[in-house]
Amino acid sequence: MAVELGGVLWGQSKNLRFQPTAKRIRATVGGDVVADTTRALLVWEPRRVVPSYAVPADDLSAELVPAAGADGEQAPEHRLASGSRDGPQRVLSRGHFRTHTAAGDELTVRAAGGDREAAAFRLADPDLEGYVELDFAPFDQWLEEDEPIISHPRDPFHRIDVRRSSRSVVVEHHGTVLAESSRPHLLFETHLPTRSYLPREDVRFDLLVPGDTRTACAYKGETTAYWAVEDGGHMLDVAWTYEHPLPDAAEIAGLVAFFDERVDVVLDGVRRPRPVTPWSVR
Repeated sequence: MAVELGGVLWGQSKNLRFQPTAKRIRATVGGDVVADTTRALLVWEPRRVVPSYAVPADDLSAELVPAAGADGEQAPEHRLASGSRDGPQRVLSRGHFRTHTAAGDELTVRAAGGDREAAAFRLADPDLEGYVELDFAPFDQWLEEDEPIISHPRDPFHRIDVRRSSRSVVVEHHGTVLAESSRPHLLFETHLPTRSYLPREDVRFDLLVPGDTRTACAYKGETTAYWAVEDGGHMLDVAWTYEHPLPDAAEIAGLVAFFDERVDVVLDGVRRPRPVTPWSVR
């Protein structure tokens, strides 16, 4: 019987998972390297879709002490994209690091540059003995080899592909056309809806309001602008751009993408259902 590999990976999401990496991984606090290892693991706690790095405690130059105020918070549930192999699955897309879904002990990283409260987690699993999982945000910088990374560790089973296309794309909000193009760049990203990145000339900026939102993606980089529309008495972010994307996404520089979850997209004359993801309007 044939097996769809994506379904196999999704089927493991309820479990604690790990994957070794050959990369040298470093993390800094106050300019000092507090983690430096060539033995790192990527770790996904149950129902997590974004990995964390776990490093051998022996490769930390900081002290680990019990964290104060551990509250045993229960992980909230979010839906990921509809159209996954077995229908929508309940997963934790990002969430607070202290919202753990596996057994273990919260630890504070005590370094010369300052304490990072509850930034480490010693998982109670014999296969991960000697390792501590590290939160990404509390550390000042992360390096894979000599390259800085942003947002979170990259998943080796997650990728993006950008392809030029001549397919017709129309973006509407409550019947009003916000953009129309026959020259999109389509960005295909694992487990996420296909995003249409459109030339600025094909976007109705007179119908959009610049916003203050800024986000970061481990694969695409940091956004440089967001735009919103009025929706039910409040402003709703619907579009964004990367002026200086990371090398893997260089083709989308300066192009504008829309949340398929928040607008209506007509692709080649076919109106697509709005996908359900962590970016859906609730």
